[in-house]
Amino acid sequence: MTRIIGSPYRKHDPAEPFDAIVIGSGMGGLATAALLARHGGKRVLVLEKHYMPGGFTHVFRRKGYEWDVGLHYIGRVQDRRAYTRRLFDHLTDGNLDWAPMDDVYDRIVLGEKTYDMVAGADRFAERMKGYFPAQAAAVDRYMTLIDKATKWSSLYFGEKALSGAAGTVLGPLMRAPHRRWTRRTTREVLEGITDDRELIGVLTGQYGDYGLPPAQSSFAMHAALVRHYMWGGSYPVGGSSEIAATIAPLIEEAGGKILYYADVKELLVRGDHALGVRMADGTELTAPVVISSAGVGNTYLRLLPRSIAERHGLVKRMRRLKPSHAHLCVYAGLRGTADELGLPKHNLWLYPGPDHDANVEAYMRDPEAPLPVVYVSFPSAKDPTFGDRYPGRSTIELITFAPFERFMPWFETDWHERGDGYEALKERLAERLLEALYGQLPHLRGKIDYFEISTPLSTRHFANYERGEIYGVDHTPERFEQKFLRPKTPIHNLYLTGQDVVSCGVAGAMAAGFLTASVILKRNLLKAV
Repeated sequence: MTRIIGSPYRKHDPAEPFDAIVIGSGMGGLATAALLARHGGKRVLVLEKHYMPGGFTHVFRRKGYEWDVGLHYIGRVQDRRAYTRRLFDHLTDGNLDWAPMDDVYDRIVLGEKTYDMVAGADRFAERMKGYFPAQAAAVDRYMTLIDKATKWSSLYFGEKALSGAAGTVLGPLMRAPHRRWTRRTTREVLEGITDDRELIGVLTGQYGDYGLPPAQSSFAMHAALVRHYMWGGSYPVGGSSEIAATIAPLIEEAGGKILYYADVKELLVRGDHALGVRMADGTELTAPVVISSAGVGNTYLRLLPRSIAERHGLVKRMRRLKPSHAHLCVYAGLRGTADELGLPKHNLWLYPGPDHDANVEAYMRDPEAPLPVVYVSFPSAKDPTFGDRYPGRSTIELITFAPFERFMPWFETDWHERGDGYEALKERLAERLLEALYGQLPHLRGKIDYFEISTPLSTRHFANYERGEIYGVDHTPERFEQKFLRPKTPIHNLYLTGQDVVSCGVAGAMAAGFLTASVILKRNLLKAV
């Protein structure tokens, strides 16, 4: 069964000294804490509001089933020489194993047409040319642009570690090459190489992995995502909770602790210096360094005293940014193994048609319009140990966008106390998502043993994102113009980490952990990998 890490906050001795406090135990928070422990010998206290550490890498169990809540696949980890794999190995001492998905890792369905994304850059390009022979030149150009748009990204993100005179002089030079791509939308770039709407729909068929359709997303984000998965996808052996379980020992061996049920209500600040945190029960915990992995919006608009945030212009800067879309997720459990049920290892991306922007716009305007996207993941098929842990059972997850406004009538209600109207709405939404599943795998109709659905209010409750957003700040061109999205804050001894510092997703948040720990320790920890 899944290993339990951490201990409940109520058992903690508030007088115990720590070198740093981390708010939030998502990928960014855990990575930062582990690196401070490993390379700085720091005793780090990690505080998690939820009942289980791990952020969007944690799992939950119900009725004899287990589901991941945010990690569905990772790229560039099957090859031990790949940089993403080396980062994970560094954080886990190589104790995290990965299982490869199918050669086809993503299947894009546009209406009645199906397109497979296959592992390997050359094979991917050839498959696309096979689908669109008249667009061979456009496909070649697309592959070139993906390479160009990611070539200088390390300099762009590396600049976030600079401050003072070095940042003033070198910052513009380091940002400039990548900004050519951050400032253009995905649709703008793709319309520059082809007028084939179907091809554009296929090439952007993974946009749900960063949460914005082509006309709104920065092409730099799209390119980074595509390149990340270009050589296929993998899944952690033992489930996504193995990530936190294999990182935790680094923190604990240095004398650190991970506490859950630990609700941070406010940052303690004197003048312009962070001193620690005030908990929901009024307890004050102090440390020389405070790191927030709670998201830039939560940090600056809710945890930091308002007067201090306004004095440093942080409230004004945050108005330039939008939260990412909220989402729904159906967690389904089935009797039978993945093999018996014919569940694939690849993901399904289901769309009513190739115009993703029009699909999203129609759905946001009218929730009864066709679902703009349904992402289907089969975690029990991806994890080779699932059958050992849950014999004779399988799981499926189905995700789509959700206009947060639709759930505003229950904004002030508590979890499990939202009433019959809310439950009825959830039931209707779950039925729509399940019908999308049956449209692709009709033999599963009648095979669902148990299911439940999470809404934006579930995300708000458990992840503390105000509008139920899953990807933090939207990945628009405007987001990449904001120089204040960096580890070092205007408040001395207060730092940021997590997906708002680099980019969304587990790999992006992990990269932020390396960046933030490097800034705090004044060492480039990426050179240690």
